[in-house]
Amino acid sequence: MKPRDIAAGVTRLGVIDWDAELFDAFVPLPEGTSYNCYLVRGNAKTALVDTVEEEHAAVLFAQLAGLERLDYVISLHAEQDHSGSIPQVLARFPEARLVGSKKSLNVLAGHLDISRDRLDRVGEGDSLDLGGRTLRFLDTPWVHWPETMSAWLEEDRILFPCDLFGSHLACSDLYADDRARVYREAKLYYAHIMMPFRAQVARHLEKVRALNPAQIAPSHGPVYREPGFIVAAYDDWAVQPPRNLAMVPFVSMHGSVRRMVDRLVDGLVDHGLRVERLDLSSSDPGVLASALVDAATIVLGAPAVLDAPHPLAAGAAYTINLLKPKARFVSCLGSYGWTKTAVDPLLAMLPNLSAEVIPPVIARGRPTEADLAAVDALASTIAERHAAAGLK
Repeated sequence: MKPRDIAAGVTRLGVIDWDAELFDAFVPLPEGTSYNCYLVRGNAKTALVDTVEEEHAAVLFAQLAGLERLDYVISLHAEQDHSGSIPQVLARFPEARLVGSKKSLNVLAGHLDISRDRLDRVGEGDSLDLGGRTLRFLDTPWVHWPETMSAWLEEDRILFPCDLFGSHLACSDLYADDRARVYREAKLYYAHIMMPFRAQVARHLEKVRALNPAQIAPSHGPVYREPGFIVAAYDDWAVQPPRNLAMVPFVSMHGSVRRMVDRLVDGLVDHGLRVERLDLSSSDPGVLASALVDAATIVLGAPAVLDAPHPLAAGAAYTINLLKPKARFVSCLGSYGWTKTAVDPLLAMLPNLSAEVIPPVIARGRPTEADLAAVDALASTIAERHAAAGLK
């Protein structure tokens, strides 16, 4: 990534990681990612907003090669993909102060062994005067760590929200003008990282709307020069009710669960619902997370393995519970050989969901006509719940 200006005296720096395939050993990166930081120059002082992962520090230093003085390093979020090279930056610029929230500075001092005499604490409403440019700080905790802040460049109306509004997307575009592509990757990013904190996200959206930013410059992915696009998307994902959509993630060993799933999908479609049918043995895990953003109903399908649910279904249940989607209803389709209660633990693995449990349909081996009739009844019940909730 070469330095590129997003305004006069405001430069995006950082790294485009074209080859990254997995983030946090968990999040799939079908289109790589980027680690953005921003150099803000005033008439008197200069600030660097965030840094990059330690392993990419050489790229950042090449971008800073001509900079004679740095007054502030601002850490909006202490996670290492943004803070990892802070110690090297402070060593290169011994006059620089490290600026962050109280919680952030405590984390950084411990994780990165930074001397506390280099630290300046800021909070909601505090500001830095750079000379003709003012950076004001906003508390935006839990997007997605408790110490996270955002920075607002008042004169240029640029919001630096760190991870909020980000997208794991390696691309040559400076701006998020390819909306379809950015929307897809931003939604995947939201699903894995922001969705568990959607109540906090909703509160922060109010702050963002009040600012009416001209640009939003996140820590991952391209910059938004039409911020209404991503703010509206976040409102849809975090605030608005789920869609008239049922998600059916399943695994089937000998065809019994698959037959039940297909019967359910047909029934739901006949009732006018949209359905996402996900075979967990072959689906990209990112598809599961993205579908969770909109789904009003989740129906897990699983056979028993010995006396427990199939591990792929148990893993999906764990992920669903971890990401805390806004689904209203949840149920299960199952098949067993000798222990009927083998599939029951799946629903018990979802305590974080504020969802009504609709009684599951469990068959012994290959589903009988009576079992399939029960699947039809489940489809009707789900459709009735959606209609009563006014889902669209």
